[in-house]
Amino acid sequence: GFDPSSPDIHLGHVVGLRKLRQLQDLGHKVILIVGNWTARIGDPSGQSATRPMLTEEQIEHNAKTYMDQFFKVVDRDRTEVRWQTEWFSKFTLDTVIRLTARFTVAQILAREDFSKRYSSGSPISLCETLYPLLQAYDSYAIDSDVEFGGTDQKFNCLLGRELQQMLGQNPQQVFFTPILVGTDGKSKMSKSLGNYIGVAEPPEQMYGKVMSLDDSLILDYFELVTDIPDEELAEKRAEFAAGRANPMSEKKSLAREIVSQFHGKEAAEAADQHFTRVHQQHEAPEEMPEVSVEGTPEGEGVIRADLSRPLVSGKFVKSASELKRLVAQNAVEVDGNKVDELNVLVHDGSVVKVGRRTFVRIRVE
Repeated sequence: GFDPSSPDIHLGHVVGLRKLRQLQDLGHKVILIVGNWTARIGDPSGQSATRPMLTEEQIEHNAKTYMDQFFKVVDRDRTEVRWQTEWFSKFTLDTVIRLTARFTVAQILAREDFSKRYSSGSPISLCETLYPLLQAYDSYAIDSDVEFGGTDQKFNCLLGRELQQMLGQNPQQVFFTPILVGTDGKSKMSKSLGNYIGVAEPPEQMYGKVMSLDDSLILDYFELVTDIPDEELAEKRAEFAAGRANPMSEKKSLAREIVSQFHGKEAAEAADQHFTRVHQQHEAPEEMPEVSVEGTPEGEGVIRADLSRPLVSGKFVKSASELKRLVAQNAVEVDGNKVDELNVLVHDGSVVKVGRRTFVRIRVE
């Protein structure tokens, strides 16, 4: 099942999806539950605060985008898609009362994230405490044989087993997959933390993010999100342990493997060449987005223009404050020269580099 509270799938999700695909290849059928009902609550797993509810329109949009990405990994033809509204739309108050009567408050508060929030005095909404029960009911609704989840979903999955037994079904088996650490090298990969690699990201961006990983994560990523044989992985582990591995070379190999999965080998090779040219040889990429600017003439073909607004409105940075921070950190260049302000001299075709991986070509109006 998935909670369409966000439209994007990242490599953290792919760890479990790859296992689903392996089971499909062995002849099993995958049932994908679209959590369009529980998304209104939002799974509080790992959260420190109550999450906002989504509208039906937001949920439907997210679900469509999510499934388009989901089927980049899982075989669509061997997947049955079910929507929670098939069973939850029929729930009455009586059904809810009978379901909640099967569990205690103490059981729900035993869940780690609830326990921490309760101990710290942070608010926990009643609807959030219903989430594990509703996810458990999903397993009963489809008479699940096996449920997949990350290790952070252990409580919810085991609750599903318990409910199935209560209602006369054989309890499902539960497969847990490891949590993939994000690009920050510290926390679980998460869009909200900004430490994610999205499966729908352009090849060059995906490649660059893999190259930004800490060396300590290389082997975990090879194991969890690639198809390299166990023997080859064991050799890599031995090379790293003996201090003989070349982290840059291994990371490039990893980046090519990951980009190939979602964009093909040609795109992976092009992204590899782009990275070498731009980030190792410090050349500007051949192709880049363009923005139009206006300004005050300062000579033949040269104007003085404020680049703040076009860079922010073009979404080349998240916000004006982030752009100011990058300028203060000497992380913005115009035609190869670092700038300490953004009211600068440019010409038609000037190249602006923002941060480590963003290039923009200036067009003078």
